[in-house]
Amino acid sequence: MSQHITVVNYDPEWPSKYVQERDYITEILKDNCISVYHIGSTSVPGLAAKPIIDIMVGVRSLERVDTVAEKFSDIGYEYLGEFGIAGRRYLRKGGDERTHQIHIFQADDWNNIGRHLAFRDYMRTHEKERNQYAKIKKDLAQKFPYDIDGYCDGKENFVREMENCALAQYDGTWDKLYIAARKVQNERKLSPLIEAGGVSAAILSAKGNIYTGVCIDTACSLGICAERNAIANMITNGESQIIKIVAVMADGKAGMPCGACREFMMQLNKTAGEIEILCDYETKKVIHLKSLTPEWWSTDQMGMNE
Repeated sequence: MSQHITVVNYDPEWPSKYVQERDYITEILKDNCISVYHIGSTSVPGLAAKPIIDIMVGVRSLERVDTVAEKFSDIGYEYLGEFGIAGRRYLRKGGDERTHQIHIFQADDWNNIGRHLAFRDYMRTHEKERNQYAKIKKDLAQKFPYDIDGYCDGKENFVREMENCALAQYDGTWDKLYIAARKVQNERKLSPLIEAGGVSAAILSAKGNIYTGVCIDTACSLGICAERNAIANMITNGESQIIKIVAVMADGKAGMPCGACREFMMQLNKTAGEIEILCDYETKKVIHLKSLTPEWWSTDQMGMNE
């Protein structure tokens, strides 16, 4: 039986369905999982869509994904390998009336990951184009109710045009920083007294370079935070000005720098108060360092009021 193509109005339950499936995926992939994203039309509030939850995953190793294919089968997925796209692992659930699709890429495969995120973010922020896309899909679903090729071909030109517009506007810096931090995050025990890697950080320097670091925790309070290790990496390489920073906690969420790290950054240079800090990776909420250090004690000495 051919897939029945239906396009329905946006369902506010789609994000929670994504979260539920995301938790299954991360449990299977464990430390091989770097990042997970809700993509496709069901990830865009207000956009009509086929009721299929599309999930994109960035991993350390695709070969390690292959070794857990059976575990995905246990939760209802068909494991279809690359399925026409080199460097991908594609899985689907629900047969002809599918409900979920997973697209797994190497975490540094920015061509594929960036393309999907750019299109998603563009649709989220451009209402006119979002409404156009919804109408095109609804019309095609009526015209080709059992012809997936006809449906896809009918929207290809519009999707390609929107993708080009999206890529032209897409920055992606926070995504690159988050992935860079997650790639070095690997909690481990170095000795009976020292643990490292539970928290990671990535910074973007004024010269456009990314530097990373992980936390080191000791039994006698001589440890160092991930942010300061990333800064030390930057300084070792001859730079001292930070533009953006993200710290990633053990649960994969962005977190705030501690008081010591805030103070350390403020003392770097007179523009340090403008450093952007990622508060929430899902929403891309950002604040400036100066908002965390009001009435800082050495603004005059650093020339910050000039």
